[in-house]
Amino acid sequence: MKIELAYLGRSRIVPRSAGWDLSLAPNLRRDRVSFAARLQKPIPFREAISALHDIVISDLRYKPRDRTAYRAYLAEQKEREAEIRHAAMQAVRQERKEQAAEIMPPGLEDRYRRMRSLYWKARQKYANYLARHDPKLWRLLMPCDPIITVAPDVLFFECFSADESSYGCLTADRDLFQQENNVALGTTNVDYSWTLYEHFQKLRSYRETRFQIDPAGFEVKTEEAADYREEKIDLPPSWLRGFLQIQSAMSLPMRRVPLNREGLYALLAFLKRHRARKSPRALRFEIDPGQSVQVVLEPWEKRLVLYGTKYEGERSESIRIWGRNRLLVLARLLPILEGAEVYLLGTGLPSFWIMHLGGMRLTLGLSGWTANDWTGGAALDQIAVPAEPSEDVLADIAETFKSSPALTFAQIQQRTGAAPLFVAAGLNKLALLGQLIHDLPAGLYRWRQVLPVALSEKQIGPENPETAEGRNLLIRGEVEVEQDETTPKGLRMLAGGVEHFEVHLFLDADGRILHGKCGCRHHYRFGLRRGPCRHLQALRNSVLAHFRHSSLENWFKHYWQIK
Repeated sequence: MKIELAYLGRSRIVPRSAGWDLSLAPNLRRDRVSFAARLQKPIPFREAISALHDIVISDLRYKPRDRTAYRAYLAEQKEREAEIRHAAMQAVRQERKEQAAEIMPPGLEDRYRRMRSLYWKARQKYANYLARHDPKLWRLLMPCDPIITVAPDVLFFECFSADESSYGCLTADRDLFQQENNVALGTTNVDYSWTLYEHFQKLRSYRETRFQIDPAGFEVKTEEAADYREEKIDLPPSWLRGFLQIQSAMSLPMRRVPLNREGLYALLAFLKRHRARKSPRALRFEIDPGQSVQVVLEPWEKRLVLYGTKYEGERSESIRIWGRNRLLVLARLLPILEGAEVYLLGTGLPSFWIMHLGGMRLTLGLSGWTANDWTGGAALDQIAVPAEPSEDVLADIAETFKSSPALTFAQIQQRTGAAPLFVAAGLNKLALLGQLIHDLPAGLYRWRQVLPVALSEKQIGPENPETAEGRNLLIRGEVEVEQDETTPKGLRMLAGGVEHFEVHLFLDADGRILHGKCGCRHHYRFGLRRGPCRHLQALRNSVLAHFRHSSLENWFKHYWQIK
């Protein structure tokens, strides 16, 4: 999707006689948004905004080992082989040249081979090199500038990570600021750069810091200004869809699990000092009503008991999540942390970690797996509300936010008069379209348009048809599990019938599909290269507890009414 941004100048920290001005340049292509006030706690703000920065640049996708020495050895062997072949080929080449109508320019083939090698090597190293050495191309790490929203009670900043698996939202109460003026509510992008991040590190408590979203660009004829610039960005479809899927997941009901600073420190310290060499690599929450929360790190089975916490849910559960190394971005917040909690959807599904920082809260949203694609076997598409809200319901929900930009679920249901299931479906749909956000700590839904125009499902990208059909097969009861065994190596072997196909698959200790066999056309053409077919997904999902629902009513009872 292509979007246009326009800025007057750069976001920067400007020194003045009484202190500093932290000035953020807003996107002039959006409605006017402004805010100016004195920041009361610059040190906690510095640490929180720096943690948000760490979320943006985090990239834990698989990186291959450095095999430079081994490749040099192979190159030497290949060179020796080439010398042997060279003598045999020279005679043939000379004969062909004598027979050719035109003589090949000397050295043409060598130049072609050299240029081709140069091109492919440069292309392979392009992304990593720019991410580490060229701050000017920050766009490659952050396709879209951070989003800032000025609401009646809070300010919040939102961002998405480079590997498209982590979402960050820093919420600051308006009480954190003094002497507010020039306030215009709304949502906009703000110019961001590595230089601004480095300026953040200079914030000090002994210097007065004024925070402002500078509205000057809206008040003058900016096109003729020397520092006016426009940018046209083509947002990657995966980035946009991943960002909105995380928003959608936040609008689903979850288990609230309390954490404490000591437990979080122990968890991060253990992850920092240990590296798992084999699966499973899950973080397992064992929660019992009225008991202290217990966190188990696999495969070491290291158990952390979070004394002083008390789970207030209604039933005992064991929930496993993956991609735990992404939590290390929270380490910087430990000195200013006052409390924490995590919201869990279920095993292998997204989780949301809330850090309470006095007048601020940092929300770290993690997809179910670091590689947020079909390999996780638990894509966000598969947990969406299994109901399609009507256009009237969507319009009614949107209308309720005109009188108040922040509402609870009960208030929205009361004002629309719709059934709770369809209100839940409507909120989930609007979140997926980038129109609102669920503020988990406050228990509020906030109207916030992520882009200046309303998004359509076509712009977001269609749901994977195999994933959708796999879910429907399970709901219709067309899956029969005939075999469910565990091999001596710890793999789970499943076999059964889905529709009229005989399906076999192997799952690893983390529940991911390693091998599969199905007679359908999709599997015959692509195997697992483009994700598992609908029949493999349906068979796998049938043995997971969080997919066991057969109707809309059962889904709502199982998910929405759980605590």
